[in-house]
Amino acid sequence: MNTELPGPLVSPGWLAKHQTAPDIKIMDASWYLPGEQRNPAAEFEETHIEGAVFFDIDGVCDTENHLPHMLPTPHRFADHMSRLGISSGDTVIAYDGAGLFSAPRAWWTLRVFGHDRVAVLDGGLLAWHAAGLATISGPTVPDMGAFNPSFRPELVRNLAQMLNNIATKSEQVVDARGHGRFVGSEPEVRPGLRSGHIPGSTNLPYLELLNATDKSLLPPHKIETAFACRGIDITRPVVATCGSGISASLLALALFVCGHSDVAVYDGSWTEWGGREDTPLQSV
Repeated sequence: MNTELPGPLVSPGWLAKHQTAPDIKIMDASWYLPGEQRNPAAEFEETHIEGAVFFDIDGVCDTENHLPHMLPTPHRFADHMSRLGISSGDTVIAYDGAGLFSAPRAWWTLRVFGHDRVAVLDGGLLAWHAAGLATISGPTVPDMGAFNPSFRPELVRNLAQMLNNIATKSEQVVDARGHGRFVGSEPEVRPGLRSGHIPGSTNLPYLELLNATDKSLLPPHKIETAFACRGIDITRPVVATCGSGISASLLALALFVCGHSDVAVYDGSWTEWGGREDTPLQSV
């Protein structure tokens, strides 16, 4: 029997209650910006939720692409998930060490490859600790799983599609980067990228969708207000973008919480767009 998820988010209390269910698989999907100089794999071995495996965002990727953590082929993703002990029938809970930042990337990636039984631990490891729940240390050696992917191209956008959308304006592009990076007044976190944003896109920094105190996601009505205040009609198609596809996935999760399951993510995001000389840009 599959464990019934309450939605795309679960609380520490819910996870603690269902932690040992046979079909529950927990993934630490921590990832940090290059300048933070943190090692998420090492931090996982030091402290993680019991039963969790480490989902390496920089390892579960297209290794032939020079861009960071681009989506892998379905075969490569299936192999990696199977090696993590995750099967198609499992219910997966992803969390990260920052509260709510990179776990939505794992959530989105699983959905891209056809796995709907996935949720994010709201507030992440910070919320788990705040609830007084225990963690363990040490490496994990999972049993082999059997993951069968089913690729959903409608949840992904590439460069050609984003260029075409500038002309058609058929989809609203929402950028999750900070305002300074969006308008070009602050440098990019990766050297060599141009400054600015995709013409016609709208800025909604992902931090504005989180509670400042515990980094949990805002309730749906506040999420809807945040988008509306930016002039974004969430009943129309939305594509999320950011620096490299991490916080864009958080925007997709936020809109999923509000009932919109079809939000796509521009996988290459600004690392691709701003790293080229032939893409138009806008700055304010």
